[in-house]
Amino acid sequence: MSQPHRIQDIRDDISIPGFTGPVHRPGEPGYDEQRRAVNPALDARPAVVAEAYGAGDLRAALLAARAHGLLFAVQATGHGTHVACDGGVLVKTAPMASVLVDPVREVARVGPGARWGEVLAAAAPFGLAPLSGSAPSVGVTGYTLGGGLGWLGRAYGFAADSVLRAEVLLADGRHVTASADGHPELFWALRGGGGGFGVVTALEFRLYPVAEVCSGFAYFPIEAAADTLAAYRRWIEDAPDEISTAVVLRRMPDDDGTPAAVRGRHVVMIKVLYAGPSAEARRLLAPLWRAAGEPLLDEIRPTTFAKSSMGGTPVRHLDLFDAVGDEVIGVLLRTSEQAGTVEVRHWGGALGRTGPDTGPVGRRSTRLSVIVDTVVPGLADELRPHASGGGFLNFMADPSRTAAAYEKDDYARLREIKRAYDPDGVFHVGHVTL
Repeated sequence: MSQPHRIQDIRDDISIPGFTGPVHRPGEPGYDEQRRAVNPALDARPAVVAEAYGAGDLRAALLAARAHGLLFAVQATGHGTHVACDGGVLVKTAPMASVLVDPVREVARVGPGARWGEVLAAAAPFGLAPLSGSAPSVGVTGYTLGGGLGWLGRAYGFAADSVLRAEVLLADGRHVTASADGHPELFWALRGGGGGFGVVTALEFRLYPVAEVCSGFAYFPIEAAADTLAAYRRWIEDAPDEISTAVVLRRMPDDDGTPAAVRGRHVVMIKVLYAGPSAEARRLLAPLWRAAGEPLLDEIRPTTFAKSSMGGTPVRHLDLFDAVGDEVIGVLLRTSEQAGTVEVRHWGGALGRTGPDTGPVGRRSTRLSVIVDTVVPGLADELRPHASGGGFLNFMADPSRTAAAYEKDDYARLREIKRAYDPDGVFHVGHVTL
């Protein structure tokens, strides 16, 4: 395969024969809007941005990129985009947002541009729920291929583990269906190995009978942080799989969109989603409330899963832990003075269980994760001696660290599958490379 052109060498007449959707070039209307990722620091400058209307468009764009020796990348919402497709062909799949729900089989089939909000809306009338993440605006495919850590994960596992089959456009232009019965190695790789093996043009996955939940946030004074975190590490030892929680140290915005009781305050926030009745959730949470004291505001309520938006913390730092000791708590308290948000989240439950049909999602033995939304000098050095090591693909912005998200043997296997299905490295704007 020829080397990709440098940006200044790219012609302005790149054509994509057979492409039916809009194609945007630098200087044309729509180009600046369509080229952007969610991360504002990623100022990508592709040669063209093409909006795909179907699998045929994706194939046409891929073959055109190969013919011109250009980078090729696919983007739905841009949430998981960490490498710029400078000078290449960037294909947007947002128009391919179909969602079909089979309530009898409890299965959803989605296009590559679908977002979780659309799946939630389609599944809710049947009392079903997907293993979606913290925000309904996130794209389904990228999230799932990267593992998918959701608020039902302790009860049902990673989103990648629920994938039943995927339709995939390969680097050579062929379309195949990957499942347990066809292309099983590719199927294994897709369920947590990321998008570097092909372009998923349709994804089918299980839904779960979860309609009513008890969820929301409770806020306490920051002075309760040390006692709350100490109680939390004991509390998670007996927490049932149906309850997912996080303890967050956060400086609340000082604006009209923030409730008056916590506006502008530095608080401890407990995030909760319990797949069960509210009374039982309150009983389970009682030990944490005793440690944290009287809440400034308690917004934990019965609701439907589709309406239980849990909000996410931007990831600028991530560490995984088997336990959070006193020294780590001290580091987190100091960090919260410099950062906007520090989140300690409980994993475990079904996230830690494996079987003969599970994919390569790594670090399943993780008990707790710590996410910080700000780059804090020295933080990594302070936490490293206490962390279990590794990372999680959905939270990794640096492709050079991809191997840290997997067990050693699984990563070696992923690279073998990559060489088998993409020997020329066409899909290298991503994580698993040759």
